[in-house]
Amino acid sequence: MTYEFFARTDCGRVRNNNEDAVAFDRDARLAILADGMGGYNAGEVASAMATTFIRTEMARWLAQAGKNAPVADVRRALEICVENANHAVLGASLSNPLYAGMGTTLVVGIFRDTRLILGHIGDSRCYRLRGGVLQQITRDHSWLQEQVDAGFLTPQQAAASGSRNLVTRALGVEPHVQMEVNEFQVAPDDLFLMCSDGLTDMVSDADLAEMVRTPLPLEEKATLLIDTANAYGGRDNISVLLAHMAAGGKKRGFMSRLIRAA
Repeated sequence: MTYEFFARTDCGRVRNNNEDAVAFDRDARLAILADGMGGYNAGEVASAMATTFIRTEMARWLAQAGKNAPVADVRRALEICVENANHAVLGASLSNPLYAGMGTTLVVGIFRDTRLILGHIGDSRCYRLRGGVLQQITRDHSWLQEQVDAGFLTPQQAAASGSRNLVTRALGVEPHVQMEVNEFQVAPDDLFLMCSDGLTDMVSDADLAEMVRTPLPLEEKATLLIDTANAYGGRDNISVLLAHMAAGGKKRGFMSRLIRAA
């Protein structure tokens, strides 16, 4: 199976610094996105630490384990790696007053042939485009989502709320982090979109679906998504990571790059 990856991050139109981070490792078929929070520049420290740590450690483990490692072992390795990243970010937060209270959301995906192991913490999201239909396959760990789940708010009321950035889980803020992990089948031509809330707070799911269905290379899709979020106000940092199972096994040269931004 051939996978193509592309990632891009942007400050947006309001903020001067970028607290998002994105990374992928094409050989390991590993994709990571984080949206940092807390303190002066500390959010970008947390997200950069998390993405760098997880990319390095998981890529090393996957290379050593080999392509035939059982999915259960991969999943357990991911959970341990994220827990170790949590300890690293929390330790930095406790040891440096400038980093006090920092943390980050996380979305991390490992593609194993026709299987995706997907972990997430917080309100950064992953969507899957299949057969022209875009579906969110993560559930936000946020106060608003809890209100929707409890029936106190409708999805439409939640979308209009001013409390979108209140997350109920984050990496690096407690001694133990609860990551939600799910597994998905991957079909030929599936496209996965990981993104920070700087995209989804600005662009509706209907508009997202229309843009990711556009027959463009991944680099141009990512640019289109970010440019649209900025056109609608760009109130937050905007990060996009696209992963595509290529039908027919074709490769595109520019997809071989590893892109990381802090």
